[in-house]
Amino acid sequence: MCVCVCVCVCVCVCVCCLRMMEVEVGHHGVLLTRSGGKYSAIGNQCTHYGAPLSKGFISGNRVRCPWHGSCFNVHTGDLEEYPGIDCLPCHKTLRQEKRIKRMGTAVPGVTHTVLLLGGGAASLICAETLRQENFGGRIIMVTREDLLPYDKTRLSKVMNVESDSILMRRMEFFHQYDIEVWLRKEALSVDTDKKTVTFDDGSVQSYDQVLISTGCRYRQPHNTVLSSVMKKMTNTEFFLSRSGFFLKVKEVVLKSGKVIPAEVLIVGIGNPTRTFSPNLCFGPLIISSLCVSLLQYMRTNVPDVFCGGDLAMFPLAMAKNKMVNIGHWQMAQAQGRIVALNMLNKTTELNSVPFYWTVLVGKTIRYTGYGEGYTELVIKGKFEDRKFLALYIKDDEVIAAAGLNFDPAVSAVAERLATGKVITKKEAQYTGLAWIWCQAGTAG
Repeated sequence: MCVCVCVCVCVCVCVCCLRMMEVEVGHHGVLLTRSGGKYSAIGNQCTHYGAPLSKGFISGNRVRCPWHGSCFNVHTGDLEEYPGIDCLPCHKTLRQEKRIKRMGTAVPGVTHTVLLLGGGAASLICAETLRQENFGGRIIMVTREDLLPYDKTRLSKVMNVESDSILMRRMEFFHQYDIEVWLRKEALSVDTDKKTVTFDDGSVQSYDQVLISTGCRYRQPHNTVLSSVMKKMTNTEFFLSRSGFFLKVKEVVLKSGKVIPAEVLIVGIGNPTRTFSPNLCFGPLIISSLCVSLLQYMRTNVPDVFCGGDLAMFPLAMAKNKMVNIGHWQMAQAQGRIVALNMLNKTTELNSVPFYWTVLVGKTIRYTGYGEGYTELVIKGKFEDRKFLALYIKDDEVIAAAGLNFDPAVSAVAERLATGKVITKKEAQYTGLAWIWCQAGTAG
């Protein structure tokens, strides 16, 4: 069913006041917006998890999702910030279907090869961006997993998720746009002089440019830790597999002798640094204790070698280019896009503001910014009411925010930080939140 944009005219008075509103058309939600004197109609559901964008935050020409921070251009519907992956339906007619930016395919005779090591968010977005930018060479994505790129954020939040339901793209997509995907294959070494990668099956693949985004793996508990844990457990079944062994726990005996029935056992292994280590065994790259330190534009110190995702330490623009490691989905996606553009010599810096979330006992806490080193907290609402916004202060400025049941405040803060505008401590202490909306440019 098609919907003409002229629908906007009928409700222009309401939109003038609100700048955006949702209307139902043919059992579908349509977001009507007004920006720069121009009216637009776009899909109202975020392409990440379907959040209603009408409950989000509009600033300038883009709307930010209230749940997880994805941004869309209100005039074109194009995706401008992750973790969304598709664009929104829009323009003169509106169909409720998936929409992606126009993508090209390989061009016969073009031999330039981009090799993507890792099958996560950074590699996927890098491949898509290359095709969106009309790269006509060969793209090869290699992963040691047996699944196509999937939404890993669901694994820690949905206990009974089926693997097929969280695939980000299906094989038909990769075939359509000439993106080769090699599953169950692991890189063992990179020869940066010869520009070749050797894999665990003995094969060798040459490249012109390579992205290393092999992620991290969780550290295995030390034998002494397991031994200590097992001494305190009863009624336990053991299962062996290729990658190790698993425990099925039915009850745990405390030191006091008390027996507690259990279905899930969480073992805190007490690593003083981090509970995961990078999947990185090749060089010669600049190596920090745990991550690859990047120069500008997601480049390493080795020509034509780029890095992204969990193992990357990179300069964060909103933190005055402080070198940081942020192992989160949205940042990995953003890095994949930046890598692709710079591979094509379209010099682009990473300016994304971190935005992530966690789910505890059915409640979602949203977080934006980079709060390391904060010295004060300004709280709106109350923790005990399970409705609050926490603003993290450092040097009299807001550097991060976390919220529960306070939408779209965290998205509003993210947009303010993305524009480079400072939120002062004095502003943060005001009663109410009008300063966020007004000074982010959303009023009127």
